[in-house]
This record gives sequence, C-alpha cells and structure tokens, in this order.
Amino acid sequence: MGALKLFLIAGEPSGDRLGAALMAGLKTLHPDVAFQGIGGPLMQAEGLNSLFPMEELSIMGIAEVLPKYLHLKRRIRETAANALSANPATLITIDSPDFCLRVAKIVKAASPDLRTIHYVAPSVWAWRPGRAAKMAKVIDHVLALLPFEPPLMTAAGMTCDFVGHPVVSEPLATPEEIAQLAGASPLILALPGSRRGEVTRLAPIIGETLALIKAKHPNARVVLPTVRGVADLVATLSATWPIQPQIITDRSLKRAAFATADVAIAASGTVSLELAANNCPMVIAYDMHPISLWLMRRAALIDTVTLVNLVSDSRTIPEFIGENCKPERIAPALLNLLENPHSQDAAMNLTMQRLGKDGEPPGLRAAKSVLAALRNP
Repeated sequence: MGALKLFLIAGEPSGDRLGAALMAGLKTLHPDVAFQGIGGPLMQAEGLNSLFPMEELSIMGIAEVLPKYLHLKRRIRETAANALSANPATLITIDSPDFCLRVAKIVKAASPDLRTIHYVAPSVWAWRPGRAAKMAKVIDHVLALLPFEPPLMTAAGMTCDFVGHPVVSEPLATPEEIAQLAGASPLILALPGSRRGEVTRLAPIIGETLALIKAKHPNARVVLPTVRGVADLVATLSATWPIQPQIITDRSLKRAAFATADVAIAASGTVSLELAANNCPMVIAYDMHPISLWLMRRAALIDTVTLVNLVSDSRTIPEFIGENCKPERIAPALLNLLENPHSQDAAMNLTMQRLGKDGEPPGLRAAKSVLAALRNP
C-alpha cells in the first residue's frame, strides 16, 4: 500500500477520543499513514500536530458562540486553507458540526473531488431533521455511532456505516487503580462538563446539591475528573463546595473514579455512556443560556437528552434540564440511587450491547469504513 495522507478535525474531548481510536485503527490497517489537522492530547499522542489548541472550538449554544463568532470564522478559513494545501486523500471531520461542516463546505467548493467523511452522524432523530440533507451537500460518507442512524443518513444521500461507539472498548479500571479510591463512605462522581460555559453554569448547582447530600451522608466523598481546557476553572468553582472534591486529571485515576463511584451527577452528553460502561448509576443535570435552551426545545423531536435512555429505549436515567436543574430536585434522585444502586443496571447493560460491546473495536471498524470509502468513491 502507498502512503496515505489524511486531514482530521476534532473540536472537543469526545471527538478527540474518537479521532485517536480511528487513528490507531488506521495505523494498524495502513501503517504508512500520515495525519494533519486539529485534535486534542489523545490524537496528538497518535501522531497529529494540531494547528491550534482544540479547546478553542469547545463552545456550545447559540448565545455562547456569538461573542467568539469572528474568531471562529477566522479559524474556519484557516483550517480549510490548511486542509486544501495538505492535499489529503480525504478530509475527516469529527463531531463539532457547527465548525467542521463549515470547513467541509469551503473545502468541497474548492476541491469537489476530495472525499469528505464525517464521524458522528448528526442527531436528526433529536432535532432539526433537515440537517442530514444539508450535510449531504458537503459530506460523502458518515461513520455512525448509534445503530439506528445509517438509514437516516443514506436517505439524505450519503453512504453510512454503523461502526459502534468507542466507549464499549475503552479500558476499564484495574483492581490496583480501583484500590486508590476505595473506601467505606459513599463516593460521588461529579462531572460538570468539558466546556467552560457548561462548567460555569453547572458547578454551583452541583455544590448546592452536595450540601443536601452531606446532610444525609456526612462522610460522603466527591471525585471530580476534568480535562485540560477547564481544569483551572473547575478548581476555582469547586473550592467553595461543602464537600471538597478530589480533582482528577490522570486517566488511570479517572477510570478508577468511574469504576468506584456509588453514584454520579453528570452533564448531558457522551459521559452517560462512559458511566453505563462502568455500571455507575447516574443523574443527568444540564443548564444553558435561556435563549439556547428555548431554541433547542422548540426544535426537539424527543423527550430525553440522555443517550442511555435513547439507546435502551427506556427513560430509566433521571434528568434535570433547564428550569428543572435545581439542587432540591437533583438531590432526592441521587439519594434514591444510593439506596437503590442497581435500578439502572438493565438499561445500562442493554445500551452497551446495542453499541457493539464484545464485537470488533469501534476504532478498527471506523478505520475499515474509511478505507473502504476511499476504495469505492
């Protein structure tokens, strides 16, 4: 096989994990592969030199994006220019559609024959179903994480493969790692998010919730895994919590936290799948700018934002969104889970099976799908 040049773009930690697994799979199947683009520490560890820090793109919500609009537009143009000058075999955009698809549009207009692949199908089953047809104008092939997504993508005019979700093959904590956090008192896993905006909104709510938990469990402990881009903010905002958290940035300790925790309070997103992989009972809490929340609710097609609920076809995981994201509502749900720790097991186990657990690693399946798409344009 000849040399293969690929240009990849990821805009947030979940995309960085997807990109790193894909890169590892591609190196296994096609050792003579080179990567350029944008990614975080995991993709960089696989051989990518990021054009600029990925954290610049980790913004969510219309109201949150507006202050950074001009800067993001410059980054879009800069990234597209770099992608075109790299002359890759394909452009692979990973999640972050507001940024990635704008780059793909510029690239496709300048080079119509360049194959474009998007990793993570847009959630057209959740809101804005017209996004698939719009995406088909600039994307040729889609790698889907959820088993019900390929028909929706092919109906819009793209080819699509279900490749499984990488959470099913990510390493779990070893007994030695778990021993570092083991203890008799309840261990609460606090996950306020990976974006600065969501951390700013959710951290005070978690702190007030912990005050109510402490009244019932005075010896409760808290662990707070975080990522590079928000670690400083997390430390500042959690300093006033009634239970001082153990802040974790080390990946082995993060695995231990997910495996050892008795219950988790988490922002909405991929993290619910990570918790399910570890059989950690959870409550989902999320708040955002009122304008962004109002617009999203007007467009919503589903009644839950939690992926475990969606994939398992259940509504087992309690969620507290927007005006319901209040400590006095969240705390009773957490206390109930501490009393009934196995109430979510069935939904979590079914979710993992449907996402490809015990099958071929998703990163390898995604790599095979990319190479097949390049062979059969």
